[in-house]
Amino acid sequence: MPRELLLLRYFVALHNDLRDYATMRRLPPVGSMQAFVEVARLGSLKAAAEQLALSSPALSRRIQSIEQFIGLPLFDRAHNGIQLNARGEAFYAEIAPHIDAMARAVERISDPDRGMRLRIAVPSLFASQRLMPALPSLRDRHPNLLIDVDTGSDRLGRLGDDVDAVIAIAATIDERYYARRLERGQVVTVGARSLRDGENAISAPSDLERVPILVHRDMPDAFDEWRRRIGLPDLTPASVSYYDAGQLILDAAAEGLGVAFMHDSHMAHATDARLVQIFKETVPSPYSYWFVCQPDALKRRPVRAFHDWLFEQFGDNAEPGGVAQSDARHAA
Repeated sequence: MPRELLLLRYFVALHNDLRDYATMRRLPPVGSMQAFVEVARLGSLKAAAEQLALSSPALSRRIQSIEQFIGLPLFDRAHNGIQLNARGEAFYAEIAPHIDAMARAVERISDPDRGMRLRIAVPSLFASQRLMPALPSLRDRHPNLLIDVDTGSDRLGRLGDDVDAVIAIAATIDERYYARRLERGQVVTVGARSLRDGENAISAPSDLERVPILVHRDMPDAFDEWRRRIGLPDLTPASVSYYDAGQLILDAAAEGLGVAFMHDSHMAHATDARLVQIFKETVPSPYSYWFVCQPDALKRRPVRAFHDWLFEQFGDNAEPGGVAQSDARHAA
């Protein structure tokens, strides 16, 4: 065979190989795939846009881009939202682990001096009594970690939306979350010194029949558990008032408005000298403080850094590891 013909066949074969390689490696933009994964994972365009720091129109353009690239829709759209169709679910299952792996690789190789941001939701009393005084040590360890602290309501309901991690006070935590117990408390009676030592002092639990009690809405069964465990299941207080903020309930107790049923840590960290423990009887609380996040959130460096620091600071007796969900479901 003539040499020229051999060369021609060689170059034709090489051209075909390169063409096949280029076709095989053709991919949509990584930003579009990342946008698809976040929308699929969060089930919300708004939440995904916030997570990626994009405007809603910019996120929508990325989703449209990947659908145009594939040539088929990946979501079913309705006036009240967006959800994956069967094709989108299959695509998500294929690419999500790889997008996450890429993100972790970039995070590991990135300049450590770049800032990291974490959004946490925390009960206001835990924040003021314990988190804020300890945060300087976190800043010393991770000077580039930026923390947004939210003490609003519905903390667990906002995970993955506008919150990365939550410190919650609860009896149990839904199985779909990563949850690790931070502290299991004791129920104690907290009130004004004048209630215990004054002219009309109360000295026995039965005296609550003539005194109002104060109950935190996050711990509605604290009083019931306390009276059951001390052997007075039918004890009826003069009245019950509910509060949705821990500091408010302590302020009310300090003013002599009633006896508050709180955790021993709340009393231990209270700074108002008027507050005292009213009765010696304490019982294990049905509620615990928990660290909670989405199962994959600990792969993110800011969440992991905060988690590890938090348990070093406050979780000396916490269960090791984060999947003690059987314990979470049966907290007592």
